[in-house]
Amino acid sequence: MKRLYFIGGAVTALAALAACSGGKADNIIDAEPIAGVADCRALTDTLQSIAAACPGEIGIALIAGDDTIVVNNEDKYPLMSVFKLHQAISFCRTFGESDIPLDRKTEVERRSLNPDTWSPMLKDYPDSVIVISAADLLRYTLTQSDNNASNYMFDQWESVARVDSFISTLIPRDAFRLSYTEEEMWHDHDKSYANHTSPLGAALLMERLFTDSIMPAHYADFLRTTLGECATGIDRIAAPLADIEGVAVAHKTGSGYRNADGLLVAHNDVAFITLPDGTHYTLAVFVKDFAGTEAEASAVISRISQAAYSAITKQ
Repeated sequence: MKRLYFIGGAVTALAALAACSGGKADNIIDAEPIAGVADCRALTDTLQSIAAACPGEIGIALIAGDDTIVVNNEDKYPLMSVFKLHQAISFCRTFGESDIPLDRKTEVERRSLNPDTWSPMLKDYPDSVIVISAADLLRYTLTQSDNNASNYMFDQWESVARVDSFISTLIPRDAFRLSYTEEEMWHDHDKSYANHTSPLGAALLMERLFTDSIMPAHYADFLRTTLGECATGIDRIAAPLADIEGVAVAHKTGSGYRNADGLLVAHNDVAFITLPDGTHYTLAVFVKDFAGTEAEASAVISRISQAAYSAITKQ
């Protein structure tokens, strides 16, 4: 029997769970036993206490077997670069349905890219014409959160509207919205608030990628592996788990600008965590309008991750 524990956003959380909890049995990939939470009420209280003590809005979603816990689950948290997860899933589904190999090369005119946005790809490719595979573009977006790589894929291959439409077939329509590219948000930081999600919406998407057949297996395996190589935000969900032998974290982060009031617009992480015995859980933490530093926001996410891990493993 599924259990849902919530503080805040009850209607959205219940609707999302009802919409996505059915229809999984026929296409499940991970046959291992799934971790649960021994005392959901105690963990819910702990997570609420952490969130309430923070100088900002904190939204949390945890999916562990039959147990789902959400705190402040309204659909209003800016995704920032977490939306590159949505983009990558939609992109790989499109390539997979057409049987287009991810090692297919494309030519990118350097002059068409933004030299002032976050883009490790530009540093690695100094030539005027960048010859790069679709797989490597995806790696840049997912492991290093490269904005130029994401913008190029939106401009040339799949629009924001198309990604938004496809993702709405995987998770509830009222759990997220995609409206703008990184380039558009770079020009107008206020647009960051228009790409938004509920914590449970993001957690459900990550959960489906790892446990459902939502695209051909080769493409899904590529995404799962690549998310496991994510190099950004290692001080967030992954931090308390880094030194635990046999624990694997696949995740996608998103970090925001400062708004007109000097608040950190967003500081996010959503992760699929696999434990040494093969069990797993999914955790999403979204920080909005935070009156502190990025390091302080990361520390909050790390505390939430530690609390979830301890409750699940009873340590």
